[in-house]
Amino acid sequence: MRTMKPKSMAIGVVSTLAGAVAWGFSGTCVQYLFANTRMDALLLTTIRELGAGLVFLAVLFAWQRDRILQMLRDGETLRRLMVFGSCGLFLNSAVYAATISYTNAGTATVLQSLNIVMVLAVTCVRMRRVPRPLEIAALVCALTATFLIATHGDSTQLHLPLLGLLFGLATAAAATFYTMYPRPLFDRWGSFAVTGLGMFVGGLTGLVVCGVTGTFARGLPAIDPIGIGVLAVAVLVGTFGAYGLFLHGISIVGPVAGNMLGAAEPVSATVISALWLATPFAWADWVGLALMVATIFLIALQTKEA
Repeated sequence: MRTMKPKSMAIGVVSTLAGAVAWGFSGTCVQYLFANTRMDALLLTTIRELGAGLVFLAVLFAWQRDRILQMLRDGETLRRLMVFGSCGLFLNSAVYAATISYTNAGTATVLQSLNIVMVLAVTCVRMRRVPRPLEIAALVCALTATFLIATHGDSTQLHLPLLGLLFGLATAAAATFYTMYPRPLFDRWGSFAVTGLGMFVGGLTGLVVCGVTGTFARGLPAIDPIGIGVLAVAVLVGTFGAYGLFLHGISIVGPVAGNMLGAAEPVSATVISALWLATPFAWADWVGLALMVATIFLIALQTKEA
């Protein structure tokens, strides 16, 4: 196991937290755009991914031009980048936006936080061990949180749209993939270059998907100057900043600890959504949020013990 310097760990923790908060904020921006424009989820995801990808490329070619050219000449790296960008970054953003369209930013990010349980499950399988007591407690908290958010405590009623729940679970699965899959690439090329090229691939994937599904044929929605400003913030802060910071932090602290720190994400999304958009949240939603945060900290305690 490699030794982590305190300064490096601090940078990793701060980067991961900042990225998580930025991602939670982006969810509220997406909710605003859905409420005030007729923006399609696929189109919005494509604009975010392609816009952020172009910003990444501009910075990378000014800063790491030689490294980028080396990466593009390496066949194995290029293949992994294609998978990372399309099946990881684009898919995560697309299903996250779809979850928000059926629910709201806070609920979507709480459901996405189930990825910590999925990361833990994958880790246990790869290490060929059973979950430890604290990990089981974390799993119970996470599943209880999902039950409360979906049913508001009444097992005979589904207060969360079924498609919203399914898209939320898909978001968690995609987040699990994009935090674990690129680790070898991070170790070889660095997180910024890998994230940047992956984001650009995600944007190109969005263009193809929008073309195939006829999204472009329906035309662009009307959007006022405020909406354009919110969209720009969603691209620069909620996509370029969020993914860049979060994945850089995870490249330092690792996927389990990184997803633990991701507790800031549902908290920021829920609070910002409630304050900015006056999104109503029932008692079950707040209890579910608290249980999801408890899940993260139980994993933290287990990580410390290990």
